[in-house]
Amino acid sequence: MADIQSTTAAAPLIIRRSDYRPPDWLVPEITLDFDLDAAATRVHATLSVVRNGGQDRPLRLDGDGLLPLEVKVDGRALGPDEWALDGGALVIALPGQAHVVETRVELAPEGNSKLMGLYASSGLLCTQCEAEGFRRITFFPDRPDVLSRYTVRMEADKARYPVLLANGDPVGQGDLPGGRHWARWNDPFPKPCYLFALVAGDLACNADRFVTMSGQEVALGIWVKKADLPRTAHAMKALKDSMAWDERVYGREYDLDVFNIVAVADFNFGAMENKGLNIFNSRYILADPETATDLDYDGVEGVVAHEYFHNWSGNRITCRDWFQLSLKEGFTVFRDQSFSADMGSRAVKRIEDVRILRAAQFQEDSGPLAHPVRPESYMEISNFYTATIYNKGAELIRMMALMLGPERFRASTDLYFERHDGEAATCEDFVRAMEDGGGVDLAQFRLWYEQAGTPRVRALLNHDADAGTAELVLEQTVPPTPGQPDKKPMAIPLRVALFDPQSGQHRGDQLLMLTEAKQAFTFTGFAQPPVLSINRGFSAPVIVESNRSQADLAFLSARDDDPFARYEAMQQLMVNVLVGSIGGQPVDEAAVVAAIRHTATDPQLDPAFVAEAIRLPSEAYLGDQMAVVDPDAIHAAREALQRRIGEALEPLWRDIHAGTKANAFSLSPAAKGARKLRNIALHYLVASGAQDGPEIAFGQFHEADNMTERQAALATLANGASDAREAALDIFYNRYRDDALTLDKWFQTQAFAFHPDTVQLVAELREHKDFTLTNPNRVRSLFGAFAGNQWAFHDKSGKGYRLVADCIIALDKINPQTAARLVPPLGRWRRFDEGRAAMMRAELERILTEPDLSRDVTEQAGKSLE
Repeated sequence: MADIQSTTAAAPLIIRRSDYRPPDWLVPEITLDFDLDAAATRVHATLSVVRNGGQDRPLRLDGDGLLPLEVKVDGRALGPDEWALDGGALVIALPGQAHVVETRVELAPEGNSKLMGLYASSGLLCTQCEAEGFRRITFFPDRPDVLSRYTVRMEADKARYPVLLANGDPVGQGDLPGGRHWARWNDPFPKPCYLFALVAGDLACNADRFVTMSGQEVALGIWVKKADLPRTAHAMKALKDSMAWDERVYGREYDLDVFNIVAVADFNFGAMENKGLNIFNSRYILADPETATDLDYDGVEGVVAHEYFHNWSGNRITCRDWFQLSLKEGFTVFRDQSFSADMGSRAVKRIEDVRILRAAQFQEDSGPLAHPVRPESYMEISNFYTATIYNKGAELIRMMALMLGPERFRASTDLYFERHDGEAATCEDFVRAMEDGGGVDLAQFRLWYEQAGTPRVRALLNHDADAGTAELVLEQTVPPTPGQPDKKPMAIPLRVALFDPQSGQHRGDQLLMLTEAKQAFTFTGFAQPPVLSINRGFSAPVIVESNRSQADLAFLSARDDDPFARYEAMQQLMVNVLVGSIGGQPVDEAAVVAAIRHTATDPQLDPAFVAEAIRLPSEAYLGDQMAVVDPDAIHAAREALQRRIGEALEPLWRDIHAGTKANAFSLSPAAKGARKLRNIALHYLVASGAQDGPEIAFGQFHEADNMTERQAALATLANGASDAREAALDIFYNRYRDDALTLDKWFQTQAFAFHPDTVQLVAELREHKDFTLTNPNRVRSLFGAFAGNQWAFHDKSGKGYRLVADCIIALDKINPQTAARLVPPLGRWRRFDEGRAAMMRAELERILTEPDLSRDVTEQAGKSLE
């Protein structure tokens, strides 16, 4: 064997989109034979390789930490001088056009703490191959544009691993001597290796069936630990609902005889869409009223749908290279958002999606890690599984759907699926299908894929009483981002309506296309100044600044017939008061109280919408409105307004809290809305300072027949310092100490609490016997939540920064992907005062001095300091 790796440490390799080159070799067929064991698994891979094009380059098969036990070509074992390892990859100089290459390697799944490749989780063996995990299983050209048909044989101890699952359909199984057994699976559809999946273990199955629109019967299975079987009913319903929805809305039918889902406890992501065998983080499968909140139920429904929808938007059509990741993720997020909107409240779903976008993606767009929806370069691809790729990518699809209209958008997606089925495609391929199918020119719109940053739109409405006209002047700017100092004007679709303040009516919704740096639109027939409702439905992912008065916002919060615009007006009313208060300006809190009273007492409104509209903007969102974030001032102002609202409307909160108590648990929209509103009312009641507030909260905690009300009461108590707080935390812990997913809520609630000692409490919880760095869910529940707690994380002592940095350093040696996801909060140092900024920079610099730091963390920390 030759080793052609450099003996000197090389700088981390930067992968650039402009350097894309088609694969030198294709692999039409692959056969994998696994001898499974947690301590030592042997993998025999047989690849049919075909030279691609007229080049004469050698065969290069990616590998990560693999030691070849045997290498064969066309049945002949190669000598050590006939192949080489280069950076982990197996390199073989091959003559001619086609060969059969065989390799044998040995793996240790139980020692794989990175949770990429083949690893052990709670007695199971399972895989995660996206983005580059397959190279940790066997040698292969690990890139998404190499599509292969897979045949997989597994052999294992039958008592320990009675269930053997892989992609595709089962084609054989049997017993072997010595208490062992085997199973063979075949996937007839060519797929990239990142979609390969395998699971072995002692699992029980919630089995069901679905009949497709063409009459094909599909066997459905959700595989979990036997004790968890009763908690899978909601996930199965979500799966069947999503299969029917995809047929009805997109005409997409499932294409295999079986569809399996497996829930595992240790998982870096939410779930993985492997063809025919989805592997899920158990938090997105297991749900019952005792342990799951309404938000958890919604999460299960949405993620099950997301991964199923990938069967067409991701699997049947995959991405050519990882720069095109949003091709599958942005489109599929849009699809799962639309599905969830159809399953519940469309208005509330849109509000929730925008809130997530603003909290995660807008912050990303305004910081050192900003990148386009289609990035130009990366060091570690796992760092680009971001809100920009997913959530902003979904907004791009939503804008195109809006511009085309329902019929033309459906025609365009049909064309996309027909044109690229079985291919590795690009974002450009999708946009071109929208153009060809919808008969539109999207040349300027492509800038959304190319330019990072959140556009800002300044909207000024001027009224000419003599002419009876209103002129709307729109100006757009796209701020500079790393590597992109100058931006071109974007194509921004803005839905607007002009309200007559006397009648409270408007003449209809209009879609304005802002395509220049500055444009003016004139409207006639307005004797009185109209009230502007803009970006209705959040038609574009932009920040709108306008000259609307507090009176205009109060009017819209009471009269706007677009639910999102009505919510937005209420939120802006609150933001104006809070930002003014932080800046020491005179503010009218009474206007906010009056608007909340009006909304909360409107019998025509959905309680779930009311709950969303009357909740105060988060401290992090308020920070985004400031040039320099002042966590202490923001917290003080928000707490003061919250108390004012609580005090002024205390009788209302008592009435709502008492009147929305449910007699029995239900997942009906009415019941979910009542719980959401009841929890908001409890929060305001306790915030009022009412003497019996903690007692009422503890009563809800004690009497609740569901986790939604129980956790909300616990979170409300966790913000204070009453005896009820400690009692509730102890009760919750003792009740759920043996349920990992629910115990995550216990950690999360304390890490996210507005308690004066949160920093110290997090430090103590880090040493708790139930905390572990080896489970990503537990890490996210403590440190992920804490980093999102603006007031506590940015404690002026800097102890919060040190806690998170210590976690990143320790975790990087175990699971670099999860560690890297904790870096971005430290990377926002430019937004804070000099003292905090210096401490955040110091922690990033300390992280970068760690020896053997992963590429994942190196890239995130390094870019955060640039």
